[in-house]
Amino acid sequence: MAVKKIKTIYDVLCPFCGTLCDDLEVDIADNKVVEVRNACQIGTKKFYSSNPNEHRYETPMIKKNGKLERASWEEAIDKAADILANAKRPLLYGFSSTECEAQSKGVELAEILGGVLDNTASVCHGPSLLAKQDVGQPGATLGEFKNRADLVIFWGSNPVHAHPRHLSRYSEFVRGYFRKDGRNDRYIVVVDPRNTHTAQIADLYIQVNPSEDYELLNAIRAVLRGVELDEKEVSGVSMEKIKELVNTMKTCSYGVIFFGMGLTQSLSHHRNIDAAICLTRELNDHTKFSIIPMRGHYNVAGANQVFTWNTGYAYSIDFSRGYARYNPGEFSSVEVLLKDQVDASLIVASDPASNFPAASVKNLFKHPLIVIDPHESPTTVYADIVLPAAIAGIEAEGTAYRMDNVPLRLRKVKDAPGECLTDKIILEKLIEKVKEKRGE
Repeated sequence: MAVKKIKTIYDVLCPFCGTLCDDLEVDIADNKVVEVRNACQIGTKKFYSSNPNEHRYETPMIKKNGKLERASWEEAIDKAADILANAKRPLLYGFSSTECEAQSKGVELAEILGGVLDNTASVCHGPSLLAKQDVGQPGATLGEFKNRADLVIFWGSNPVHAHPRHLSRYSEFVRGYFRKDGRNDRYIVVVDPRNTHTAQIADLYIQVNPSEDYELLNAIRAVLRGVELDEKEVSGVSMEKIKELVNTMKTCSYGVIFFGMGLTQSLSHHRNIDAAICLTRELNDHTKFSIIPMRGHYNVAGANQVFTWNTGYAYSIDFSRGYARYNPGEFSSVEVLLKDQVDASLIVASDPASNFPAASVKNLFKHPLIVIDPHESPTTVYADIVLPAAIAGIEAEGTAYRMDNVPLRLRKVKDAPGECLTDKIILEKLIEKVKEKRGE
């Protein structure tokens, strides 16, 4: 019996969440992932999902008589380009789970088409970007927090489930240069309406009332300034606890607030982040403090960077007048779909059917739909054309930005199955064909 030759690739980035762990070791045999070391369970599962399976698309698919059927790349690209070139206002959405080089091609295609360009930030950390534009952001790198932070606050985020290795690599259990005793050198605070698994391992858990973060943040700011509030509690939190938290913040050597969608998607949205950033800035009068969003998709930060350096704006961009216009709430993907303002859609490395409001999804499916994706999903099931992609970070190399906006290089560990192409190549083919059809 022949022994399989195993090749081990070291220092592999994990293309799952914004932590972008870069210490994975992946064993490959016969172009299949046979073992993954150092990754969390979710990251490991993503690597194994690249192996041939029943949910993987390996050839282009075109819907004929209500059913997706195999097609050639030439036919699929030609039909997709036809749909996009003839659309009056197409939507290009997603881009957060692919490499920066593909994202740049997405911007180019959106500009050529005069369409609406958006990424997943519009339904997650878009409010964080708005707040950052309003009041700035006192930030730093994850390495700084690992080495220096003795106070770590998780506000509206649950990294135990959403970013499983964040605690062990950067924020809680890890030993840093100035925090050599790891967990014993750090004080952990969790502010959340739910008693999450992260809250259960915290030193201090503050249970805020749902959607009352804004009031609590401003109460903390008032107490920090020395104002005596004539209240027994704010947002369900007693004044004693608020004062205890303020004292803990003022007396730490280096503090950091990691905030998640519990803050961005609750009532007040970007005003919550405004208040949190202003609190961080005011704490710097007493000690050293930073704040950073816990980005979800592994390269959503990269999508915001790429869109910004190409257009000046991070998301929710409209090219219908021949130049980039920016107005979240008007040009965000959910909004244009709710109002049925687009007549075709190209979804790249995303699954809006799983998380958009039902009314938006209904309108998405009403019009021609093209999806670039490696796997079957609720979005691809209703697509008119599916263009099979290699999985970035596993079957294609490229660049990705970590949640602290540090660019890192994704590695290719195996070849993609079947006829899969990289997102970048697929978008380049669409650009070329659209230009040809428009006589450009």
